[in-house]
Amino acid sequence: MSYAKVHAVGLVGVTGHLVEVEADLSPGLPAVVISGLPDTALHEARDRVRAAVVNSGQRWPNRRITLNLLPATLPKHGSAFDLAIAVALLGAAGELPLLPMEGVVVLGELGLDGTVRPVRGVLPMVVAAVRGGLDRVVVPVGNAAEAAVIPGVRVRAVDTLHRLVAFVRDGTPLLEPPSATPAETPSGPDLADVAGQGLGRRALEVAAAGGHHLSLLGPPGAGKTMLAERLPSILPALDDEAALEVTALHSIAGTLPPDGRLLRRPPFQAPHHSATVPSLVGGGSGLARPGALSLAHRGVLFLDEAAEFSKGALEALRQPLESGHVHLTRARGSTRYPARVQLVMAANPCPCAKPGGDALCECSPLARRRYLGRLSGPLLDRIDIQIRVHPVRAAELMGTDPDGEDSPTVAARVAVARKAAAERWAPTGHRLNAEVPGPLLRRPPWRLATRVTAELRGRLDRGSLSARGFDRIVRLAWTIADLDGRAGPDREDVREATGLRTGEEV
Repeated sequence: MSYAKVHAVGLVGVTGHLVEVEADLSPGLPAVVISGLPDTALHEARDRVRAAVVNSGQRWPNRRITLNLLPATLPKHGSAFDLAIAVALLGAAGELPLLPMEGVVVLGELGLDGTVRPVRGVLPMVVAAVRGGLDRVVVPVGNAAEAAVIPGVRVRAVDTLHRLVAFVRDGTPLLEPPSATPAETPSGPDLADVAGQGLGRRALEVAAAGGHHLSLLGPPGAGKTMLAERLPSILPALDDEAALEVTALHSIAGTLPPDGRLLRRPPFQAPHHSATVPSLVGGGSGLARPGALSLAHRGVLFLDEAAEFSKGALEALRQPLESGHVHLTRARGSTRYPARVQLVMAANPCPCAKPGGDALCECSPLARRRYLGRLSGPLLDRIDIQIRVHPVRAAELMGTDPDGEDSPTVAARVAVARKAAAERWAPTGHRLNAEVPGPLLRRPPWRLATRVTAELRGRLDRGSLSARGFDRIVRLAWTIADLDGRAGPDREDVREATGLRTGEEV
């Protein structure tokens, strides 16, 4: 028989699709033809596979070889098909009986010496295999721990093509994945390290409880970066569904830790202010890769020195902040990545950035406006909490004032508030106050009484508040009520929410 096929998985964005790797040997001049929309890396597989097969002690068929990857209309990219191609080719040549490989998904890149190297994206590939009804996978030994976190799948690992050939031909056992190690609680920065900044702490707690975006404006050394870096420490751990989403994205990006565990802590991404648009939202040749925005999915995207970012990079964030995903279109196809993040921006109020703040500023009014001009109105309108951070006093810095609460104490309140919000919005399919659509907030039984929103209505009519801003203040008021253990917001909650939104003392 001169035909054989083996199962593999291809990725489009973060979604895996089952792929059948077909091999057919026919008379004619020796050649290798690959069809099925392969990219450059996949075209080069013919040379990698040939060298790996020969250096593993197997005979290379001296015939015309046609390799086809089905479905042919699905773009294929990367080197994860190498191992499946080698097995299908040897099966078509009559060198291997492929009955043991029925219903088995094969993934891995081949080195020229026949070693099987780890590949990116194994986690979503295994998820796709299980979804397609295939519960047995063979992966590189470097990806075994990652693949084994998916329940209901039998994972076996290989380090060389020779080992896989011995298994198919003689039944030699493959390698077992390593035993799962218990999750460890990471020791990150603690909120107790922040000196003073009572308003900043309150804003951080409200942001964590409701999933709100946050902007911190103030002089250098006031604690803006310290506050932002401690936001993940008061966020709840990711549930199973969110952990799979986040781990899959980091698997595609190749940033998973060596132990391959599910990422349970909300991710934290802090790109440099020189970051380009593709590095933020995703990009690259062929099918686009996830950027910092998607790698921060279910976590925090921190833009330090936000006014130093290019205007194009900042404006590219506007649509994903609203929709919760990034849709990237390229010549070879379109890709959609999740991007449900909490955006935290920190900026100095002016170019001179004196530690004393506005009192010592040497910049002209025009220079101040120009400096903050990159933070456009439409972008800031999407930021729920916008506060000014003032310089730290000596008494606060030297510890003569009582120390602030630590992260576990604040995280406990955040967890209770999030639970209350999740129970309230459960019939609507939402979990966080920041995710609830505006029309739903203005509809019974959740619409606030006229006396509670009277001041907001006045601001809206005067044009000092947009409709989006109105809805965001109402969401903030719900979060404040949840933190304080009330069934719904009152006028004081709305006033505090207005102050957090506008930066005014109300």
